[in-house]
Amino acid sequence: MSVIIDITGLPPERICVVPSPLAELGMALHALSEPGHHPGLRGWATSAAARLRPDLADRLCEADFLWRSAFSDVFTPFAGIPGGRAVPGATLAEELDLLDKLTDDEFVLIALEFTCQTGHDGQAPSPLHDAAARQRALELAAARGAVQERFTRRLLQDPPVVRAWFRQLMEDCEEAFFADIWERVRPQLAADARHKTELLRRKGLPEALAAVSPAVSLDDEAAVISVDKLAVGRTATGDGGLVLVPTSLGWPHVMVLHRYGWQPAVIYPVSGSGPQAPSVEQVGLRLEALAHPVRMQLCRHLARAPYTTSELADAHGMTAPEISRHLSVLKKAGLITTRRRGRYAQHQLELSAVVRLGSDFIEGVLR
Repeated sequence: MSVIIDITGLPPERICVVPSPLAELGMALHALSEPGHHPGLRGWATSAAARLRPDLADRLCEADFLWRSAFSDVFTPFAGIPGGRAVPGATLAEELDLLDKLTDDEFVLIALEFTCQTGHDGQAPSPLHDAAARQRALELAAARGAVQERFTRRLLQDPPVVRAWFRQLMEDCEEAFFADIWERVRPQLAADARHKTELLRRKGLPEALAAVSPAVSLDDEAAVISVDKLAVGRTATGDGGLVLVPTSLGWPHVMVLHRYGWQPAVIYPVSGSGPQAPSVEQVGLRLEALAHPVRMQLCRHLARAPYTTSELADAHGMTAPEISRHLSVLKKAGLITTRRRGRYAQHQLELSAVVRLGSDFIEGVLR
């Protein structure tokens, strides 16, 4: 499973690596509402939440579905600017100005994206003008909860008022805590953007994408970028460009903006912000490998000491070829290592891979 970006005909000069203060604020809000997703930020999240003014905390609760369970496109308005060539602003105010340039229909669709499960693969009808879409939005919002339903009704009744309310909320967040965060992370993000831009100029897109994330790869022949995620989606740069947005607060998430008619963008954690995990496919192989009772028993032995295939066959009352087939599955999943000692090959459980399996699974799900 992956999200695909078709870059056919995309020249290097239309690929930009640019930090986004609004996207980073969205990441900060997500870390505040879901500290379990970001263990490294849990201390900051606890401290920041304790310092929030009660009125600001209440207003954040009214719209936290925009950043809690996923990442709304309200935090990447540059991608919705016609022409597909815009980049994030240098300041939060500039990015909020970009958000103001979107039409009410566009704002409503992106604000209801995760409240109402709006699709990305085609032009969705606007709930402001389509009665069926409006009714569907209200029904889905009601199913998600009273807070989402109230927000949806307010938004559909008077989009300009809600848009002004949202902008004021973001500005108040900047004053309360984000200005300090941005001052701290901006140099790191700018340095990462310069590094990726230099890689792109000197060594080409494959090297630059490899440095972005192990989850991002390029198929030169097919002219597509694949982002390894437990999701399926497809978009294309067309006559526009591609924007890569580094984040210091986003690990383990790698976000791909693939909204219909919008400029593609990838938001990726900067190097060093978290450990590198195996691919989603590799995590699946490991879980599948451990699901078999015989392989679980083999792991019990191999966790204690290295054993040969013959020793394991004797211990389990099985033939050596049967044991070899199970060992092959474990080895393909990266769960055992094999070392040759003289004429004997000994197998042992890769404890570090097993220890990381839980966190690797969580990262794969959240990515």
